[in-house]
Amino acid sequence: MKKVSSLTELGFADDVHRALFRPIQQAAPPSPTKRHTKISVIGAGNVGMAIAQTILTQDLTDELALVDAKPDKLRGEMLDLQHAAAFLPRTRILASPDYAVTVDSDICIITAGARQIPGETRLNLLQRNLSLFKEIVPPLARYSPGALLLVVSNPVDVLTYIAWKLSGFPPNRVIGSGTNLDSSRFRFLLADHLEVNAQDVQAYMVGEHGDSSVALWSSISVGGVPILSQFTKDVAAIEQGVLERIRKAVVDSAYEVIRLKGYTSWAIGYSVASLARSLLRDQHRIHPVSLLANGFYGIPDDREVFLSLPAQLGRSGILSVANIQLTEEEAGRLRRSADALWDLQQKLGL
Repeated sequence: MKKVSSLTELGFADDVHRALFRPIQQAAPPSPTKRHTKISVIGAGNVGMAIAQTILTQDLTDELALVDAKPDKLRGEMLDLQHAAAFLPRTRILASPDYAVTVDSDICIITAGARQIPGETRLNLLQRNLSLFKEIVPPLARYSPGALLLVVSNPVDVLTYIAWKLSGFPPNRVIGSGTNLDSSRFRFLLADHLEVNAQDVQAYMVGEHGDSSVALWSSISVGGVPILSQFTKDVAAIEQGVLERIRKAVVDSAYEVIRLKGYTSWAIGYSVASLARSLLRDQHRIHPVSLLANGFYGIPDDREVFLSLPAQLGRSGILSVANIQLTEEEAGRLRRSADALWDLQQKLGL
């Protein structure tokens, strides 16, 4: 009996992928495959070090480079990690204020950023971060021209746009961490409410990372079962109220962690490590990340904004964007986020 090696041989249409996903325009091919992998983390603060520690414990790279403007703290963090060598997979750890240490990186993760001063406008904060990124991004692009740029610094959507403009990289190779962590929080709270495992919940937060993020109620499923379609209209109305409270809890959860411990670190460390794994190992997994969103879901082609959309990630960065069916309300909120970001970007002078 002949062994069937693909669904195509069983009569499954070979254009299903094109129906499910929309390809990225102007995409560059992945850099040449090599056995040795290297990740650079820019910024040795709480977030940067949580990311570095998670990458090490999950054995995601052969070489880890750390860059920070404070040489003493940087050396201390490097030594502290190196002293754990007997308990970790073998990884070479480097650190320097000089960006030359990042040469030939596969992924450059940017966590450095200016913090908002009380009373400071969002535009002023962005201008200070623009000045900082002008010092960070060009040398990263120069030392690792084939790298993927992964921006974690906030406000992540506009800073990812800035990194794209300053790097000169094709848009598929510049990615923001976006709502990947928001979506994890969303799945956890939904799972808690439904008394199931969070890994069996498929649910996305999309749009601008922050207070205006959009919860895609229409696409929530548990074990492949669409949630909202299971309710009668009366029950759905009640559940929509519960879901909206969950959405607000997702948005507020980061503020709660900051209020209690002063900063967030561990969850974003795991979130970014999951992105690095999908990218480096060419896993084609779907993550809601900040990407160049013009042309998707009704966002005008001439509006070069970065927003989070469910995207397929692989070795060349963004491979495609999932064609999720949004309700008119969800699509409208997404476009309003794009409009707000576009208006803000016009004031940056890039």
